Amino acid sequence: MSAHYCDAAPGHPYHGPYHDTEYGFPIRDDNALFERLMLEINQAGLSWLTVLKKRSAFRAAFDGFDIDKVARYGERQRARLLRDAGIIRNRLKVNAAIENARRLVTIGETDGGFTRWLDFHHPRALAAWVKLFRATFKFTGPEIVREFLVSTGYLPEAHRKDCPVFATIAILGPAWMKVP
Repeated sequence: MSAHYCDAAPGHPYHGPYHDTEYGFPIRDDNALFERLMLEINQAGLSWLTVLKKRSAFRAAFDGFDIDKVARYGERQRARLLRDAGIIRNRLKVNAAIENARRLVTIGETDGGFTRWLDFHHPRALAAWVKLFRATFKFTGPEIVREFLVSTGYLPEAHRKDCPVFATIAILGPAWMKVP
């Protein structure tokens, strides 16, 4: 990939559609936010292309990233995931997905869901986000948190202002554009 995603992604069979229709777009669905967080966690140490290619397998393996279903996974489901060649079979990442789903169930009960939790804590500086995510979730380092927040519209920099997708996202009013 070149220096900026807006230069390299267009026209690519995987990066292009993601760049044009998802990256930086606001997400208001808790399960979709969970999916994005889990994909970002699984990207750690690998290329984003690897994750995009395995995305449909991830969705199938993790019951469509249904938070309540993943939160109920036990040892049988964990073992199944670790045998699934369609996904990234990293024990720490699989464990993080299950534990993070459980924590999101609690957030749903105490804060009204992942979306409301993010909105409540927005805006804040990246370092404060990282501290919050590390205190709340498993396997969430600075780059994972940054990419998750940029990719879901909570932090800027997904697209350059001269990228045609920037104007589309601006109409949708991502959280970072609503900062007072």
